[in-house]
Amino acid sequence: MRDFFIPYIKTMRKIAIQGTLGSYHDIAAHKYFEGEEIELICCTNFEDVFTAVRRDSQVIGMLAIENTIAGSLLYNNELLRQSGAQIIGEYKLRISHSFVCLPDEDWADLVEVNSHPIALMQCREFLNQHPQLKVVEGEDTARSAEIIQKENLKGHAAICSRAAAERYGMKVLQEGIETNKHNFTRFLIAADPWQADELRQHHANTLNKSSMVFTLPHSEGSLSQVLSILSFYNINLTKIQSLPIIGREWEYQFYVDVVFNDYLRYKQSITAITPLTKELKILGEYAEGKSSI
Repeated sequence: MRDFFIPYIKTMRKIAIQGTLGSYHDIAAHKYFEGEEIELICCTNFEDVFTAVRRDSQVIGMLAIENTIAGSLLYNNELLRQSGAQIIGEYKLRISHSFVCLPDEDWADLVEVNSHPIALMQCREFLNQHPQLKVVEGEDTARSAEIIQKENLKGHAAICSRAAAERYGMKVLQEGIETNKHNFTRFLIAADPWQADELRQHHANTLNKSSMVFTLPHSEGSLSQVLSILSFYNINLTKIQSLPIIGREWEYQFYVDVVFNDYLRYKQSITAITPLTKELKILGEYAEGKSSI
């Protein structure tokens, strides 16, 4: 009997992101899946990211969840909870903004600057130094540069990444215009629960971080009891964020991130706090991401 050689076919990962090519989501996706072939599914908003994951279980979603300057993207927490997707990893990207324009223009030609509102906020000090520029919010940093280039918008500048400037053939007038140089965005990588166990091992030999959400009884000391138990089990709380529950006045959901050294002790802590909480849900267990430079 003849033996047939079956070639190994490398799978291209499909990654859904908010934004377009050259965006910070694009950069983070390529950094996290470095060395792999990826196909980007560019979405207008974060709802569309989760829709893409829901429609095709092979699609992995990547979404910003917090920034060291702008804070948490609260709505993305709720989208993640409602989606049923599982967090399989995270990536912390250093955000450095560039001020760019069409190749044949310069400072004296510019009357307007376009970018995402959070990017504009992060460059407030730079913009204050150029009061002649009209500031206009856009849906995405890279998309702002793309529109200026495609529509040949004279007098328009964009704030975006250097990668976006290079992709769309824009001139970089100034780099590093963000007010705070310790500007990082934390991205979460989320997948269909049926794919999560395999995918979360992509960057993780050990799991040492968990994200969860729960509600608490409206009684005195309910939150402090939960935090005391986590402390007893040597679970390090790295983030806690409360969000009001729509339709239930003065009741809140608590989104909590923890890191741990001992997975068994972590599981014991979850067992211990469960009777004290309501609707506790583990959003994902994964390896803590390192900050890029």
